[in-house]
Order: sequence, then structure tokens, then C-alpha cells
Amino acid sequence: MKVLIAAVSHATSISGVQRHALNMVRCLLPRQETDEIHFVVAPWQCRMVEAARLPVDHRLQIHIADIDRGSLSRNLWHYRKLPELAKQLNADVVHLSYPVPLNARAFPCPTVVTLHDMYPYEIPMNFGFPKFLFNRAILRQCLRAADAIACVSDATRMRLKQYAPAGVWKKAVRIYNCVESELIAEANSPIPRWKGETFLLCIAQHRRNKNIPLLIRAFDRLLRSEWIDAQSKLIVIGMRGPETASIHRLVRETRRERSVHLLEGLSETELQWCYRNCAALVAPSLTEGFGLPIAEGLLAGCRVVCSNIPAHREIGERSCQFVTLREHPAQALAAAIADTLHEPKPEPIELPQFSAAALAEDYWALYRRLIASAASAWSTGPAIAPGADISITVPESQSALVYRGK
Repeated sequence: MKVLIAAVSHATSISGVQRHALNMVRCLLPRQETDEIHFVVAPWQCRMVEAARLPVDHRLQIHIADIDRGSLSRNLWHYRKLPELAKQLNADVVHLSYPVPLNARAFPCPTVVTLHDMYPYEIPMNFGFPKFLFNRAILRQCLRAADAIACVSDATRMRLKQYAPAGVWKKAVRIYNCVESELIAEANSPIPRWKGETFLLCIAQHRRNKNIPLLIRAFDRLLRSEWIDAQSKLIVIGMRGPETASIHRLVRETRRERSVHLLEGLSETELQWCYRNCAALVAPSLTEGFGLPIAEGLLAGCRVVCSNIPAHREIGERSCQFVTLREHPAQALAAAIADTLHEPKPEPIELPQFSAAALAEDYWALYRRLIASAASAWSTGPAIAPGADISITVPESQSALVYRGK
């Protein structure tokens, strides 16, 4: 079977969506059914792919899309050029690593899209106004046009059921993100001027749902109350986003510039160092699709303090310190962190449901089912005509795709 995985996005550094796409390769490549995997990224993602150290295998080919970084160029490429590439490669299945404009009729094979969350509906200010309206349109169009939807958790699948019509929800299956323990060589600390101080760790993009300002206020309370050592640090690792300015402003207001560090672009080795050396991993999110840092933290033996939301409970029901962030949330979070720090550090735990071997079975079962029913699916056409939800005009001058294998 030939699988084409589309991972083109705006990101230059690793995030949850990029890690998901890379992990799909790691899941599928060991299988005997895999004839070829074609992995497509943007030019600005090349270093990220190289740093990911994907397996060296003649069946894996990396393709570079010849596009500009702007959102219009990326959306047009997905709508027009990705189907052309699928035809050139004679792909059996195309798997989109996140929702994008999808011209279903143009593909020669079934299409699958991974759904990480329903943020454009749940928490639209993650994107700002009016951008979230465009994100909703793309999400709605892609989910209706795709042949199948792979939700990364039961929590995400239930959110989809809440917001989408029945015809869309019935196409959805749950296939978890792949998360496995990493055998990483010893690394140096990525924390600036670190001299062995205790630190709390948060892995989060600077978005509204991640609740980083609440964590900063809770950390400030811990220091002022002397519940933690005065030299303790808070390390937040994640890409910049809509909340970056307000996060920096809060750090200045609390006068914690020397103890709060905002990092991004860490290597896998550096990230694993942080998991293994932090006093606790803290995830105070308002909503999540999966909660990848929690799974990685449990595998690394972290103390974990997290908000009491469905996606977090699905991962660590018996292994995390859950906190309800309703009344006096900063006080509640600070108290939960302080209590957890008095507990012995746990041993790493196993999470076999997130293993590459288990998820490869789920992917192949889905792909085989789609291929077997492809003839009937094509005879009836996609659930909606392309462009029914959004109108995309593709200029004739749009540059062709350039791809090269490694």
C-alpha cells in the first residue's frame, strides 16, 4: 500500500500537529503492508524533519512542496496541488495531518483527515476575530469532504458529535496519537543560566485554551506564600501565538522575569531532559483534544498536575493530580502543585494504548476499509460538492509542486 501523508503547515518548530504527522510515519513504516510512504512538508519545515530523525528506509520519501508561507498559498496548494501529487505517486490513501481545504473529487483515492480538536467552535479566540470564522469554514468543509475522520481521542470524537451533523460524525473513528518512551542520550539543560534550581514544566503553545496566565499567577502565589523554594523556576515550552504579548506583560507585572522562562524550538533530546528533571509537569488547559504532554510526562516519570477535563482524564485517570479550575482557580492550582511536590516522584508508567504497534493496527484497519469501499464512495461523490462551504479560486499561475525523495 502507498500512503501519502500531508504535513505542510505554517510551523517552523515542532508542535503537537507536526509530532503527530512524524509519528504516523513511525507507526506505519515497520508494517509489511507498507510499500511506500510519501511525506510532504513545506520548505521551512526541512530542518524540523531532519531533527526528527525518521527511520532510514528506502520506502520512505520526503517531498518538499514549492509554496509560499502565507495561508492563501498553503490552502491553494492543499486544494489544487495535493490531489495532483497523489495522482503522480499513485497513492492508495492520502492522510491529512490536520483539516485543510479538501477537493475530494480531485483525488484518485480515499482521503483521511486527523481531527485534533474542535477549537474553532469551542474556543474561537484561540484564533482571534475574524480569523476563527475562516478556520470554522475550512474545518467544516474538510470534515464533510473527507472519506474518514481520525479523532485523536474519545473526547475529541464526542466534541465532533456535539458540533457536526450526523453524516459527518458517523465517519469518525478514534485513533490515538502515538506516544512512546524515548531512549534519549543525556543532554545539557536548555534552561538559560540553570544551576540546578527546582523547576515546574509546562508544554503549551501561547493560545487561550492553554491557560498559561493562570499558571503564572499560581506560580507567583507559590513563591509569595513560600510554598516552594524562592529560586524555583517556571519553564513554558511552546510556540508563540495570540497570547504571547499578554503572557510577557503578566510576567513583567508579577516581576518574575528571572524565574519564568518561555522557550520554543527545543530538540527532542532537550524536551526529554525537561520531562526527566522537572519537579512537576503542569497542564492547566481549559480544553484539549488529546493532552500529549501529559502522556509524555507519565512515560518519563513526572509528577503531573492538570485541569480536570475529559481529554486529560482519558490519558491519566489514575496517575495525575486533577484540579477543578472554577472558583479561585489560581489558589486551587497553586495548592494542588504544592501538595503534589510533597509526594514521591513516581516511576515511569507504560501506556500501551498509545504505542506505535497498537496504532498501526488501527490505521491499517481504517485504510483497508476505505480502499475496499472506494468504488461505492466515488460513485456517490463526496458528502458535499467542493466549494459548498468556502469559495477558493485557483489562479492558473499557481506554481507547480516540486518534490524530491531522499
